[in-house]
Amino acid sequence: MRVFVTGASGLVGAALCDALLERGDEVVALSRAARESSRPGETWVAGDVTSDGDWQGAVAGCDAVVHLAGESIGGGRWNAARKRRLVSSRIESAKVLVRAIASAEPRPCALISASATGYYGTRDEEVLTEESAPGQDFLATLCCDWEAAAREAAASGVRVACLRFAVVLSRHDGALANMLLPFRLGLGGPIGPKARWFPWVHQRDAVALALLALDREDIEGPLNVVAPGVARMGEFAATLGRVLRRPAFLPVPLFAVWFPLGEFARYVSPGQHVACERALEYGYAFEYPTLEAALRDCVGQ
Repeated sequence: MRVFVTGASGLVGAALCDALLERGDEVVALSRAARESSRPGETWVAGDVTSDGDWQGAVAGCDAVVHLAGESIGGGRWNAARKRRLVSSRIESAKVLVRAIASAEPRPCALISASATGYYGTRDEEVLTEESAPGQDFLATLCCDWEAAAREAAASGVRVACLRFAVVLSRHDGALANMLLPFRLGLGGPIGPKARWFPWVHQRDAVALALLALDREDIEGPLNVVAPGVARMGEFAATLGRVLRRPAFLPVPLFAVWFPLGEFARYVSPGQHVACERALEYGYAFEYPTLEAALRDCVGQ
């Protein structure tokens, strides 16, 4: 399989490219700056996924496209300008990519596009499946529009699947890496209400589910990329403290993170009980179904 990948240097994208190459696939990876690869089967293409350009020609001849590009949700304080970038980096990029797919000859058969469990908004105790209605806040609206832009590829006869990623736990980067220092100093604890649900998934399972969506022609529409062992925020903090052998009793109220994060602070403690029903229906066996096993792997314990 020859796969065109955007966001190929990101947390999930880099690991996905590694997995594709390891199993013998070819990867065409999009990057803003020109770069060379020393790995057989990997080609880098320079271009901005939010703008039309010569890079779009590289989509032709690929069997599938995986769209993971997008400015980091948690990369800094949210203000009006940053929210505009969050929208553009997702929705405009999806529209540009759909145009590239429509004009490609030969055309890819599938578009696997990222989304997020933010689609559901804060829902407290409601169990959320792929059939659940979207939320109404900024992040939920962003995810809805993001998925709608990707689904336009179906007009070209392309299968479209949208991966609704939970918080991805990794030993390399991401949300967990930002939490480790205070926990290792004994200053960790739940962020926001302890009873709020905290959906998560190990990086290896996130990549494996992306591969599943690539390989199976019967996977269309949304797919929750979330572990079955979804935890509450209090349980998450206590488990991380136990794994690190550090106390984790200092709660962090949401107003304390509002100043550095702005509106994003309300999403630090998502309050979403997201279920992985479709993944299990497709027969996927999670490598890290429980939180403690995932955290032990990520922090090397």
